[in-house]
Amino acid sequence: MTKAIRQGRIEDRRLITGKGRYADDITETAALTVVFMRAPMASARVLSLDTSTAKGMPGVVAVLTAQDLADDGIGPVQTPMKLAGPDERVWEATPRPLLVSDRVRHVGEPMAMVIAETRAQAMDAAEAIEAEMDELAAVIDVAEATANGAPLVHEDRPGNLGAEWERGDWAAVRAAIDAAPHRVLAQVPVSRVTAMTMEPRTALARPEGAGKFALFASHQNPVAMRAALAQFLNMEPEAIRCVAGDVGGAFGMKSGPLREETLVFWAARYLNRALRWRADRSEGFLTDEAGRDMAIEVELGLDNDGTILAQAVTARLNIGAYATARSLPPVLNFGGVAGVYRTPLIAGRMRAYLTHTVPVAPYRGAGRPEATYAIEMALDIAARQIGMDRIELRRRNLIQPAEMPWKSKFIFDYDSGDFPRLLDHGLKLADAAGYPARKAASEAAGKLRGFGLAMCIETAGGLWGSPGRDFADVSINADGSVTLGGGGFSAGQGLETTLSDIAAEGLDLPVDQVAYYQGDTDRMQRGGGMGGSGGTIKVGSAVRDAVEKVLAQAKDLASDSLEADAADIEYEAGVFRIAGTDRELALAEIARTAIDRGTPLLGKGEFVTDGPTFPNGCHICEVELDPETGQVRIDSYTGVEDIGRVMQPQIASGQIQGGVAQALGQIFMEEMRYAPGDGQLLTGSLMDYALPRAGDLPALVTGFSNVPTTKNPLGVKGVGEAGSVGGLAAGMSAVCDALAQAGVDSFDMPASPGRVWSALQMVSEG
Repeated sequence: MTKAIRQGRIEDRRLITGKGRYADDITETAALTVVFMRAPMASARVLSLDTSTAKGMPGVVAVLTAQDLADDGIGPVQTPMKLAGPDERVWEATPRPLLVSDRVRHVGEPMAMVIAETRAQAMDAAEAIEAEMDELAAVIDVAEATANGAPLVHEDRPGNLGAEWERGDWAAVRAAIDAAPHRVLAQVPVSRVTAMTMEPRTALARPEGAGKFALFASHQNPVAMRAALAQFLNMEPEAIRCVAGDVGGAFGMKSGPLREETLVFWAARYLNRALRWRADRSEGFLTDEAGRDMAIEVELGLDNDGTILAQAVTARLNIGAYATARSLPPVLNFGGVAGVYRTPLIAGRMRAYLTHTVPVAPYRGAGRPEATYAIEMALDIAARQIGMDRIELRRRNLIQPAEMPWKSKFIFDYDSGDFPRLLDHGLKLADAAGYPARKAASEAAGKLRGFGLAMCIETAGGLWGSPGRDFADVSINADGSVTLGGGGFSAGQGLETTLSDIAAEGLDLPVDQVAYYQGDTDRMQRGGGMGGSGGTIKVGSAVRDAVEKVLAQAKDLASDSLEADAADIEYEAGVFRIAGTDRELALAEIARTAIDRGTPLLGKGEFVTDGPTFPNGCHICEVELDPETGQVRIDSYTGVEDIGRVMQPQIASGQIQGGVAQALGQIFMEEMRYAPGDGQLLTGSLMDYALPRAGDLPALVTGFSNVPTTKNPLGVKGVGEAGSVGGLAAGMSAVCDALAQAGVDSFDMPASPGRVWSALQMVSEG
């Protein structure tokens, strides 16, 4: 695999010329429109729901409620959860009805679905539904949820505790911290954000004959969606076709068995009609599962020379109205709190609390950025407290290359990496040596300059303790072209290019001879979809396996046709040849022979990891703060990553930049807010919820300092979430560094101008 690496993506021309095919682009003239009547309150008992007027309005075909679901034998739907708690309790999911019947638990929950000939007719009818409701008090954050006498989101969850988990020797850690010469306590809250995908959620469901129904959706894992529909709706998987074409962003939010998509499919089957639904932005804010939202407490014990002796971490999560497996990605990635350091004693605890807000789910990084943010902010505070340079403090505690593979003291064992070299590379690329001069220039202009640093590490390609697995199919057509099917899924990250190149490289053919497909369960019934930075790791390795298998089949046929021993057959550039002779057969000829015999050339590839990989990075951010206005300008950002072998430098850099942009957006402007008391959403539009624009970000500089992994045949570690993992910590580190120079000891995201200015005013006013 030595061909030159491609620059540019195969899919870009199609996407930027308007030739992409998204779920909402699919023409279905017979499709009726679905509009949901949603709960106007965050916490309420439903006393009655009168749909009679709505049913009689022009164009209305049906108004469906929870009673219709019950009559069809459809019960509550949720992703199963079984989490072993510290007291041997197994925490399970809370039931989540598809349509609310008697109890509302967050604003925007669907209470009825109106199906009409046009969207306008459906919207009018939805407004005509009359709901009599008894509004109840709502809790919107962990502090409210845990207060004495707080209203319960679910009656069977006392104290609103949805799940609990812990690891480590707490007694030993507590004793080591208490005995340490320096004890550091860091409170690290992480705000709630929404995924805000460029393409809203959308679904088209229709009958396809012979009892089969199809769902076309903006979703990142159609294979898993099909399995969920089969389970929830008591159907055979073969009776369901799930299709996801081009997807304009997913970020984890679009990976689960989402409510509205499930309802649209069910209603299409129930009515035997084609139905279409598309969320508008308001619906997205109300119902898209949110990300982050936790408060982390980190305690460190350090020696006089800055050596970390022990670490204790407690995370309190706001998981929203329902507890499911999608609520708990921080558990799966909690090991990241150990960072890249030699800390000998670590203990961690997580408690997840229920509130009257939309549930949380994986969001780019899914617990990885939060873990890195926690340890890196604690180290910044430690450096200030003990009077040590932040870089030197980290350098003294880094795991050394000679200590690899590293047997962790807390969950994750690292197979490879060179963290000191990574740090040096990051500092050089960011011109850290020139920072004092830049800081002096800022001070001369009346500004504060902050330097932010984060050493980050994450899991990729599979969950700890649960091997990652994926599939690929490679077939050779009669004309010698190649059809490649991936079990993974690309929602914009360039997987089509990467996988096509791996196939072309393995087959020694031009990449334009490879046609790629994904996301249709009628064509590819196996696959892991998109998530966990595992596309190239798992599917790329499966493509390589498929290529080897299809070439082995072709070689056997060539050996037979050329009447030569297989050991004497060599392959190059689409031609099998008897070594040392001019007797040869083209791959296309062999493919035609195979088709004629009824055994087409098809390699069914598979790859199973023996554990996750560990991408790691050094991220550095510089900001300039105007004390007069509170405005913080991101002056520069540098992210150096060890992602193992770099398959596509342009794609890898783009992935890092995209993740950084999302992290910086959260730091400087994004935040989901709910009103205390009644739980109404205060940031329900783009007028209230700010997103970063191009002018808000500097040129994001990326680099690579790679140590290939042996965890997969490609040597890749994964890159999709790397930018968000390092970005959250580096960006906030820079803000807090600037504010610390003005005497602000504690500051929480987001660093909006008003909040920054207020923090400075509080210090100046004493």
